[in-house]
Amino acid sequence: MHVILYTTAGCHLCDIAAEVLQASTSHGTLDIIHTEIGDDDELVERYGIRIPVVKFSDESEIGWPFELNDIETKLAQLSSH
Repeated sequence: MHVILYTTAGCHLCDIAAEVLQASTSHGTLDIIHTEIGDDDELVERYGIRIPVVKFSDESEIGWPFELNDIETKLAQLSSH
């Protein structure tokens, strides 16, 4: 399963979010695609004040703050479909 982590350079909350995602192991290997929003004006407009944001395979998103339990719950929902 993969998720997209929208992030930007120097974002300490993004670093914490990445650690939370990396800690998620209950649903197998999680492929985290780190996406730098600063390289795309549209992404800056969409996520600039919301990062870090995690986007799942069903196109749903969870914005910061989130915890491991939030990620695990969402991954369980996706796995059951």
